[in-house]
Formats: sequence, C-alpha cells, structure tokens
Amino acid sequence: MNLILAMLIILIIAALMVVFSSRLLLAAISLAVTSIMVTLLMFKLNAPLAAVFELSICAGLITVIFITTISFVKPVAEEDLLENSKRRIKKYIALPIILIIVGVVTKFLIKPLALALPTVIQETNVANVLWNLRQVDLLGQAIILLVGVFGIVVLFKEGQKK
Repeated sequence: MNLILAMLIILIIAALMVVFSSRLLLAAISLAVTSIMVTLLMFKLNAPLAAVFELSICAGLITVIFITTISFVKPVAEEDLLENSKRRIKKYIALPIILIIVGVVTKFLIKPLALALPTVIQETNVANVLWNLRQVDLLGQAIILLVGVFGIVVLFKEGQKK
C-alpha cells in the first residue's frame, strides 16, 4: 500500500508540474512521468493490457511527438515566461478543489468497480478481454486519450493567439 501511495504522490506532483510549468520541455517530460506512474498503477491493479497501451502510446509516442514539436518552437523571453506563469496560475486556481472533489468521488466509485472486475483473466482472446472483461480499463484509456487531445488543442490555440 505504501508503494501505491508513493506512486500516487509522484503522479499528482508530475501532473501539477505539467499544468503549472512555464517551460514546454519540462511540461512534456512531466507528462511522460505522469503517464509512467499511471502505467505502474495499472500494472499494480492487474491491468497489464491497459498498462502496455499507456506506456507505449502515452509515455512513448506522445512524448516523442511533444518533444519534436517543442524543438521546432522558438524560445520565449524570460519576461513572457513569468507573465504566462502568473496567468496560468490564475487560470487553474480552482484545480486543487476540483482534484479533491474528484478524489472523494473516485474513492466511493473505485471499490464497487474493482469488485466488479475479475481478478484473474484466463482468456487468451485479446479482443474478448478488452471489449468484454476489462471495459473499465478501456474507459480509462479513452479518458486519458481525450485529455491528451484536449491538451494539444489548447497548446495550438495558445500558439495561434501569439
């Protein structure tokens, strides 16, 4: 249990670094760390297929795409970084409250969902496992994918404004 708690703490810190970082490269690396922590938690929660997808797509491919894109962006002046950082903090000031609410709701939902999941899967057909036995894992993957797409849209909208 202490290992899971440590992973959750690292996950939260890395996720906050993604949101509040004024440097894009640090944000991309923090996103990769966040994805790696999600992967480890999925392995720990006996969801190896979802963990492999998370590791390969989110921690691997998405990080490479972000870092490649960042390498094509011109550097920003230090004054602009400070101004962007202050504006970002104002924008996300309600984030801790939202995280607490999500945490409380999740605490009450995780137990019933975990009891509904099979503990050991003896199925060899991957399609059957994904679509019939591990639907909660697919839901988590879909949410993570949508969050990544939303982050890219926000990043490009901010780039177009400048």
